[in-house]
Amino acid sequence: MSEPVSPARAAWLSRARRRRRLVLLLQIGLLVFFFAGWELCARAGFIDAFIFSSPSRMWKTFTGLLASGELFIHVGVSVGETVVGFLLGTALGVAVATLLWWSDFLSRVLDPYLVVLNALPKTALGPIFIVWMGAGGGAIITMTLAISLIVTVLDMYSGFRETDRDKIRLLRTLGARRRQIFTKLVLPASLPTMANALRVNVGLSWVGVIMGEFLVSRRGLGYLIVYGSQVFKMDLVMTTVLILAAAAALMYLGVLWLEKALKKYMGVTV
Repeated sequence: MSEPVSPARAAWLSRARRRRRLVLLLQIGLLVFFFAGWELCARAGFIDAFIFSSPSRMWKTFTGLLASGELFIHVGVSVGETVVGFLLGTALGVAVATLLWWSDFLSRVLDPYLVVLNALPKTALGPIFIVWMGAGGGAIITMTLAISLIVTVLDMYSGFRETDRDKIRLLRTLGARRRQIFTKLVLPASLPTMANALRVNVGLSWVGVIMGEFLVSRRGLGYLIVYGSQVFKMDLVMTTVLILAAAAALMYLGVLWLEKALKKYMGVTV
C-alpha cells in the first residue's frame, strides 16, 4: 500500500501539475501563434512567400517529400551520420580526458595543443578531410569529430579535475588505487559534467554533419538545404530546416533519457 499523502503535499503536487500543464499550453500556444502569424503575413503580402515561404507551402513540400520516399532517405543519412559522430566524439572525448586525468605529465604536454585545436575554426579543415577521407560519409563523420571531440575532452577533463581533493586524499589514505578512485569517485562526481557534454555534443554533432553535407554530400538534410538555395526553392530550404530542428530535438530528448539512465545506474540522485 502507498503511504498517505498529507494535505499540504497534495496541494503542492496539485499546484505543480497545474504549473506544468500551463507551461505546456503556453509552449504549444506560442508555436501555433508563430506559424499562424507567419501564414497570415504571407497571405496578406506583408512578407514575400517566395523568399520567406509559408507554413502551407512548407506542408505541401513536406507531403511531397514524404510521398516520394526521399524524406526517409535524406533524414536517415543525416541521422545515421550524426549518431555515429556523436557516439565516437563522446567516447573518444571521455577516453582522452581520462588519460589526461590519469597522467598529469601528459596533460601538461598536450595542454597548449588542445587550446590551439579548440580555437582553430574546424570548417577550414573541411577540404583537407575531403582529400584524406574522400567525398563521402567518412569526411562528414571526421568533420563531426573535429568539431565535437576537443570540446568534449576539455569539458570532461575540467570536470575530472574539479573532483573534491579531500575525498581523493581520503580514498588514498584508505588504500584505494588510482583506478578505484576514478571509477568510484571521480567518474560519478563528474556525471553532471558528462551530461552537459552529451547535451552540447548533440548540437555540435549536427553542426559537423550539416557542414560536411554542405561540402560533399549528395544525400542528407544538408544537401537538401544547399540544393534548395541554389535553385531558389525556399520552400524546400525552410521545410528541411524544420525537419532538422525536429530531428535534433528528438535526439536531445534521447540524450536526456540516457542521462537519467546513467544517474540511475550510478546511483546518483542529484
